[in-house]
Amino acid sequence: MINLLLYFKTMKKTKLAQPVPQLPVADVEMAQLYYKDVLGFDISWIYPDRSIGAVAREGISIFFARADEPIIPNIHWMFADDIDLSYAEFKGRGAQIIDDIENKPWNMKQFAISDLNGHIFYIHHDL
Repeated sequence: MINLLLYFKTMKKTKLAQPVPQLPVADVEMAQLYYKDVLGFDISWIYPDRSIGAVAREGISIFFARADEPIIPNIHWMFADDIDLSYAEFKGRGAQIIDDIENKPWNMKQFAISDLNGHIFYIHHDL
């Protein structure tokens, strides 16, 4: 057993990508359209029975899965290269801004948006 543990501790790590969140939603197609029209994502795919689908934007992918139970909103943090431009874009697209842009005491400039299922995204940039 000790030899096996030593083997795994010295083994080279494989490269992994960012995790892809799977958000529970009331309607997968409506979520995809909202993310396309309001948040600027592209619709990637949808399963034939419309129970699961995905959107993507600039290397970010998000999966949606139809929820049959009450949705508990998820919270996500996304880094923005140009926080002021990102804020202007989302505000101009009609996103629901739930926390206006401001410099925070933890050395970040950030704002927050909420989607039609209540999921929250904090968009931030280091000061």
